[in-house]
Amino acid sequence: MAHTDTYILSNDIHPIDIVETIATHHEWDFDRLADDQIAMAVEGQWRTYSITLAWSGAEEMLRLICTFDMDPPAERVPALYEALNMANDQVWDGAFTFWSSQRMMVWRYGLVLAGDTVAGPEQIDHMIRNAVEQAERLYPAFQLVAWGDSTPDAAMDIAMGAAYGRA
Repeated sequence: MAHTDTYILSNDIHPIDIVETIATHHEWDFDRLADDQIAMAVEGQWRTYSITLAWSGAEEMLRLICTFDMDPPAERVPALYEALNMANDQVWDGAFTFWSSQRMMVWRYGLVLAGDTVAGPEQIDHMIRNAVEQAERLYPAFQLVAWGDSTPDAAMDIAMGAAYGRA
């Protein structure tokens, strides 16, 4: 039995209801903005990430957006965009972007649930964990490019990767 089966008892519930149950289970602060949208704060090592999940019945998609503030000096924005492109080459699902008008870094991912496919709690929990893991892994590189005057190549070389094995 999967860990999430202990707190999700039905496979036929709204995806945002599943998200709310997961947020409650992890004791994350959240706000149910509407029937089809929820926002939460997830604490990471580097910072607290704002995560919003929204369900679109018309598109049959559960969209996740994870944001964190990034206000680079104007002259560093082109280098940040280059670092974003390099970062996106390293990830399999989702993508980073920079919303310049809001001064925010954004991780976006959409889970397509076409044809009455039901999102499982494991899938949704994985979406949220993956967003935080990718932001945590690449946050130092983005900071080095924006504030440390590092080149995108050098910053990506030291981006924290997944650790394997044990010490």
